Amino acid sequence: MSDDLRDAIENAVLQLGRLGGIGEETDTSPLLYTTMIRREAVESVLIEGADVDIEEMFRPGQIEGDRTTEKDVQEAINYEEAVRFGAEEIDETGEITVDLIHRLHRTLLEGARDEAKHIGEFRHGPVHIPPPSRAEERFVPPAAHEVPRLVKNLERYVESGGAYHNLVDNGIVHYQFETIHPYGDGNGRLGRVLITLQLVRDGYLNRPLLYPSAYFNEHKVEYVRRMRAVSEEGAWEPWLEFFIEGIGQQAEHAFDRTGELRDLRREYEREYGHEKTATDRLAMRLFQRPYVDAATVAEMLDVTDQTARNALSELEASGILEETTGKQRYREYKAIDIFDILSRPVE
Repeated sequence: MSDDLRDAIENAVLQLGRLGGIGEETDTSPLLYTTMIRREAVESVLIEGADVDIEEMFRPGQIEGDRTTEKDVQEAINYEEAVRFGAEEIDETGEITVDLIHRLHRTLLEGARDEAKHIGEFRHGPVHIPPPSRAEERFVPPAAHEVPRLVKNLERYVESGGAYHNLVDNGIVHYQFETIHPYGDGNGRLGRVLITLQLVRDGYLNRPLLYPSAYFNEHKVEYVRRMRAVSEEGAWEPWLEFFIEGIGQQAEHAFDRTGELRDLRREYEREYGHEKTATDRLAMRLFQRPYVDAATVAEMLDVTDQTARNALSELEASGILEETTGKQRYREYKAIDIFDILSRPVE
């Protein structure tokens, strides 16, 4: 390996170690865990052309199904469910199997795309991957009849522990999965889910706190070209260096963003932590539910609707909450400080 690749591995391991060290804190601060998964979900579906933002993932009706969920939001919700489900399976079995991959595929696509066929099973026909520019040839993955054998071979490689450093093997597996392109739809999203699950399985993360899709979304053209160069030129090291640098960068960003949320929570604890009033209690609960309405607050705090509305009004007047609908009825509020951290692009 080149010095640059070794440096990328060393930095990624360091950053993953820092991020993994805050995993236990997610037990006492659920927003940290939920935020990382939902940010990854949003970034992943954005790569596929969806139109959704992180705020929509926290709106009261989106996650709980109180309203008809738009397709793009549904895809992000499905992605979140797949990451959570996959991490739980890895915790229980320690294995990434073909059966698990099929179940993850069903979770990702169920109810999200009307045109999707053969959900949870390998594709039955040929597919092609569009090139990054019109001047380049499209990429044609292996024929459908080859897919079961190739994915089984990939499963054996993963379960054997691979031949190289874990992060190198993760990059190899991701390239190979996307090159096989085993499903008619959803291969990109599923491949990115598997990146995080491998990191959990290999002990770098005890919770799926990483959002690697943000890096691939920022470098979409380079992402495709680096993988194509492996297929066309055998250019493994440039791809692996790119891939592992992304893992390290996103681990660092996730750690920094989590630190900002922790600092904000400490500020709120000083101001509202005594929880003497419904307003105080609501302020602290925003770290569990940063997007609320009166009905949600009344249930969450076990208070009357009027008390809930009063608490919302007080926090709105204090600049903690912002009303987002502009309506007089069925009003919704977001926690301004929290979403400033969640939605701010990383420098």
